[in-house]
Amino acid sequence: MKRKKLSCIALAGLLLMTGCGGANSGSISVDSKDSSQTQETKEQDMKKEPGYDKLISIDYENRVKTNDGVFEGFGTALCWWANRIGDSDKLAEDSARLFYSSEGLDFNILRYNIGGGDDPTHNHIKRSDSNMPGFLYPDGNGGYKYDFTADYRQLKVLKKCYDAATDPYVEVFSNSAPYFMTISGCTGGAENPNENNLKPECYEDFAKYLADVSKYINNDLGIKVKSVSPINEPDTNYWGAMSEKQEGAHMDPGEAQSKIIVDTRNAFDAAGLKDVIVAASDETSTASAMNSYQKYTPEAKEALGRLSTHTYITSAIKSLGALRKKEGFNMWMSEVDGDGSIGTDSKEMGSALWMAEKIITDINDLKPSAWVMWQVINSFISKDGFNGNPDSGMVDVNKGFWGATVADCDKEEIILTQKYYAIGQFSKFIRPGSTLIVTGEDTSLAAYDKNAGTLTIVAVNDKKEDKSFAFDIKGFDTNGNVKVIRTSGSIANGEHWDEVDNFMVDNTGIIYTLPAYSITTFVIDGVSLEQ
Repeated sequence: MKRKKLSCIALAGLLLMTGCGGANSGSISVDSKDSSQTQETKEQDMKKEPGYDKLISIDYENRVKTNDGVFEGFGTALCWWANRIGDSDKLAEDSARLFYSSEGLDFNILRYNIGGGDDPTHNHIKRSDSNMPGFLYPDGNGGYKYDFTADYRQLKVLKKCYDAATDPYVEVFSNSAPYFMTISGCTGGAENPNENNLKPECYEDFAKYLADVSKYINNDLGIKVKSVSPINEPDTNYWGAMSEKQEGAHMDPGEAQSKIIVDTRNAFDAAGLKDVIVAASDETSTASAMNSYQKYTPEAKEALGRLSTHTYITSAIKSLGALRKKEGFNMWMSEVDGDGSIGTDSKEMGSALWMAEKIITDINDLKPSAWVMWQVINSFISKDGFNGNPDSGMVDVNKGFWGATVADCDKEEIILTQKYYAIGQFSKFIRPGSTLIVTGEDTSLAAYDKNAGTLTIVAVNDKKEDKSFAFDIKGFDTNGNVKVIRTSGSIANGEHWDEVDNFMVDNTGIIYTLPAYSITTFVIDGVSLEQ
C-alpha cells in the first residue's frame, strides 16, 4: 500500500504535477481552505490545468436532512427470489453471507413479502419464483385458518439474512390480499386492471391479516418488524387477473388508499404492534407518489409514518423531493432495478455503471433516507425449473440485466456479477446512521458518519478514458488515513472491492485519477465537523 503525508506548503507544486497515471495512479491532497478563491474561480483554474477533468464539491451544507439526517440503509426485497431458493439450506446461507453480512453487500434492510396465496385451482403464474404462498386459507366450514408454515422458504431466508445483518430493519409489504378477499378471486389483479380488486367489506380483514402475520414474525420468530406497506404500485393498470405473476393490486388514490392506511394502523395497534410504522403507497412513479400523497385524508396522513416511492419513472422526482422537504415526512426509495447499461464497449461494467449512477441520481434528486433495490436475484438456472415452470437461465453479463446475481439451483451456487460489486461500493461503506451529502453530480455521492469519524465518497467514471476528479471538501476537519476501494473490469480479471491505495491527508481535498469504466470509493477516517 502506498502512503503519502502531504503538507500544505507542497500543494502548489503538486497541482502542476498531477494528471497522469492509470489503474494505480498517484493520489494527492488539495487545499480547499483558501477563502479568497471562489468555487467559480476553482473551476476555471481546474480547466486550465492539464489532467483535471471534474471538480466535485463535498459540502456538509448540502447534506440530506430527511429523517433528521439519519440514513437508514440499503437493502432488497426478498420476493420473489427467497421463495425460489429457500428449499436449499446452502443457497439460503449463501444469500445471508453474500447480501447481508459484512463479507458481502452488508445490506441491513429486508423487505419481506406477505403473499396473498392464489386460488389453488389457478395455473396462470408462470414465473418459477413469483407464486407467493399465503398464510390464510378456507377451513372447509365457511371460516378461515392460518398456516404459518406456508411460506417456509421465504421465512427461512428471512431468518438467516436477519441474523447475518448488522442492525437489521425488516419491512413487510403486500402485493395482493388473499384471493378470497379480492373481487376477481385472483391475486394477479382485477378483471379490469384500472379498478380496485380488494372487496369493500374486506379492508379491515386484510389489514388484520397483515398484522397477524407480522405478529407471528415478530413474536414467534423473534424477527423485529419495524414497518408495513399494505399496497404496492396501486395507482397503475399493470395488474390484471390471471397475470403471470403476483406483483400488485390496483387501489385508487384518495378514499381507498386512505382507508387501507388507517385500517392497517388500527390493526397493528390492536395486535400490540404500535411501534410498527405504516408506509405507503410504494407507487411505481414519483408523479403517482405525489398524487397519492396529496389525496390522502387527514386521518391517513396522521396514520402514515413514512412515504415510500419507487423510481422506475422519475418525471417528478425533484418535485417529490421538494414536497418531502415542505411537508417534513420521512421518505424511502423502496424499490427499483432495471436492465440499463452505460458505456460503449464497457462490457461487464455496463450494468454496474448504470446501477451506480441510478443510486446516485435517486439520492441526489429525491433525498430519501434509504435506498432499496427490487430483487438482488432475478434469474435462476435449473434443468427442471420449479413447480412446473421453467427458469430463465443465465443472464448476458455484457448487457443490461435485472438483478445483481444469478442463482444456479442445480449446483447450489450464487453467481456474482460486476453489478453486485457496484452496489457494494455504496452499501459496504455508507452505513446506517450516516448523513448523506449530495454533490449535484450524477457521478458522485458522499456520506459522513459522525460516530465512526469517517467521510465516504463514491465516484463513478463512466467514460472509456481515465479521468481525474478533484474533491473539494467543505465543512470538515480531516487529518487521517484514506482508503481507496475500486470495482472495474470483469468478474474473471477485474477489480472487486480491491483496495488500491492508502494514503494520508492533512487538509480537506483529494485529487485522484479514476480509471476508465470504474467505480471508486474513498473512505477517509479521522474526520470531524469544523467548529
